[in-house]
Amino acid sequence: MGWKEAAEPVLTRMPAVRRPEGHVPFKRKLMWTAGILMLYFFLTSITLLGYQTGGSGDLFGEFRAILAGAHGSVLQVGIGPIVTASIVLQLLGGANLLGLDTDDPRDQVLYQGLQKLLVILMVILTGLPMVFSGPPGGGFLPAKTSMQLGGMALTATQIQVLMFAQIFVGGILILYMDEVVSKWGIGSGIGLFIIAGVSQRLVNGFIQPNSQGFFYSWYQILTGQIEIGSIASGEGLYALLVTEGNLIGLITTLLIFGIVVYAESVRVEIPLSHARVKGARGRFPVKLIYASVLPMILVRAVQANVQFMGQILNSQWGNMPAWIGTYSQQGQPVSGFFYYVAPIYSRQGWMWWTANVSQEWWQVMIRIGIDVTFMIVGGAVFAIFWVETTDMGPESTAKQIQNSGMQIPGFRQNVGVIEKVMERYIPQVTVIGGALVGLLAVCANMLGTIGGISGTGLLLAVSITYKLYEEIAEEQMMEMHPMMRQMFGSE
Repeated sequence: MGWKEAAEPVLTRMPAVRRPEGHVPFKRKLMWTAGILMLYFFLTSITLLGYQTGGSGDLFGEFRAILAGAHGSVLQVGIGPIVTASIVLQLLGGANLLGLDTDDPRDQVLYQGLQKLLVILMVILTGLPMVFSGPPGGGFLPAKTSMQLGGMALTATQIQVLMFAQIFVGGILILYMDEVVSKWGIGSGIGLFIIAGVSQRLVNGFIQPNSQGFFYSWYQILTGQIEIGSIASGEGLYALLVTEGNLIGLITTLLIFGIVVYAESVRVEIPLSHARVKGARGRFPVKLIYASVLPMILVRAVQANVQFMGQILNSQWGNMPAWIGTYSQQGQPVSGFFYYVAPIYSRQGWMWWTANVSQEWWQVMIRIGIDVTFMIVGGAVFAIFWVETTDMGPESTAKQIQNSGMQIPGFRQNVGVIEKVMERYIPQVTVIGGALVGLLAVCANMLGTIGGISGTGLLLAVSITYKLYEEIAEEQMMEMHPMMRQMFGSE
């Protein structure tokens, strides 16, 4: 008996959101999407019962724009378990260790059940160290030492168990919220949650009425409430560009918006014609960012898990060997392996000539080199995995074109011939696009953005929003012309 036969009784019984039996009207899809978005914001505002506020900072603070959720809330783990489970499945599938054929309906059910099971396991593995990594009142997610609940006094251990139960429920809720959006709404839940978190931080970065708000800071500069010094001496120019004025952050934010929108429009269009309907023509676009920027979530998730492991070792082991990692009182790596592999998320992380950086210039350069290399290579590798596992590769694309009755003019109507033509473009564009996105993310991180959003988070938000706009336009077009739903196989 193989593993599929042994696991089938469990995997096929995993709870799932029922698919719509027919066409879901566009307005209903919008209602489902908006409802899930409101529920997401509601859950992020619910503080964990038993959580000791004012404790340590967010363990995933630097990765929060990507992993969504909110620190100290029911959605503490965010989409991290979903992304980690995806990485594991992609690696197992890429090595052909699962033996699942996603074209087979039975194997599709097993794959979806296995993914849900892995997500549940990752929620447990992520939530347990957060709550039980240290004594009550300490650790990554400090708990109260005592509290009353329904007239019953809870011990410290019982409070920690209660907090873990809430985190577990939140992780399961976000899993099925993502599934509801994917089946009944527009786009994907993961993309929706990333847009929500990044947009909130971006708006706050512009309009919040304190020194962190861009417009408020410039109001103080123009009214003389903030002294920036002489521009001729360079002190005032540095203040306008980097510190008080943050003009570099504004320019970087606008550049990322412009570059991503432009890159989404750059494409190689392969002409197509219908084999039976004369005059029916079309084009298959191979975009520069063919795999989208979603593989960047996987790259950053790997880095987040590595840093999470370092934090656990530091809290449990204490004085680790210096070559493994030394941590500051704020819980940040300052030397050793975990420092060099930590991604750079702000200007303060690499400007070695300032007082914010205690490391030598060569140590900072090594860290920059590792971060750039990891993002470029990781972006290309995960883009290839993404294309192959989402049926966007040359073979799957050729079958889709063949099944639609289309062919490439001047070539025989044969799947193998179409696949060879696609192989000229898709693999190369996938690698180039993945590497380009990785490089953009690192540059945006180093220069900084408005609201302190990571470059990867801003890239994801802009790209996902652009694709969401395209999907909404396509839905509206299909709503106006019902026959197009049959042509695109949506009904």
